[in-house]
Parts: sequence; structure tokens; C-alpha cells
Amino acid sequence: MGGGARTLVLVRLQRQVVDYALQRRSLLAEVYSGRTGVAAVCDADPYLLRAAKFHGRGSDVVCPICRKEQLTLVSWVFGEKLGALSGSARTADELVRLAATQEEFSVHVVEVCRSCSWNHLVQSYVLGAVPAPKQPRRPRSGSRQPNRRTASE
Repeated sequence: MGGGARTLVLVRLQRQVVDYALQRRSLLAEVYSGRTGVAAVCDADPYLLRAAKFHGRGSDVVCPICRKEQLTLVSWVFGEKLGALSGSARTADELVRLAATQEEFSVHVVEVCRSCSWNHLVQSYVLGAVPAPKQPRRPRSGSRQPNRRTASE
């Protein structure tokens, strides 16, 4: 499956998408005005930087802090039913496979600059099989219905 087709599949599967562009813009305005220091936003964990190298995908966006390189997008998966996979970085191919085989889980996409360590949450969404709705409880046969009162009583 080519990169474009893989992206199309992911877009069709995504639910409950949250975009953090406004939060990002606000934070960058704070940095550019000097109210927030560069060290406060260029604080990527070494684990995130390694994940960007091995699991990330390139973007067309240049780092807003150092302007030296294009940002890398890293997708992190979280979910109760994922077991040991929860909290790990995954490639786009792995996300497609997980979405087809796992119950609902969330994906957090983080942009990271491997030069200056800028990082910010870009988007979150839900993938995986939609859980079946719980069936309402039915009274057992022979059991009495509780007494119900009307508004006029």
C-alpha cells in the first residue's frame, strides 16, 4: 500500500479528532514575544527523539524555533486493551494494522524537531473497532417490576 493510500485509510478510520493548532499558535506567540523561554519548549525527551528517528514520518513544516529542518511527526498509541503496546510510538502501517485488529484506542500525534528538541502535540484521535453498545438489562422472567408512581400521585 502506497503512502497516499495509507493516509486515506487512516483518515477514513479516525474518529473524535482534536486539533491543537490554536494552542500551538498561542504557545509560539508566547515564545516569539519573549514571555516563554526557548528552553521551556525545546525539551523533547530522548525517548521522543529516538521515536522520531525510527517511527516518525516527515512533514512539510519547518521547525518554528530553529528553522533548521522539517519537523517529524510521531504517533503514540494509548488504550486499555493494547496491553504492552500502550504508550508506544507506531508507524502509519502499524496504525492501520492496529485499527483493523484492536478495540478502540487513542492516537496522539506529536511534532518534534530533531535539531533543537521543539515538540508539541498536534492532533489526537481515536482508531480501532467501535465497542458494541451495552445491552439494557432485562428483568428476569417472573420478577416483579418496581412500583412506579405517576406525577399526579
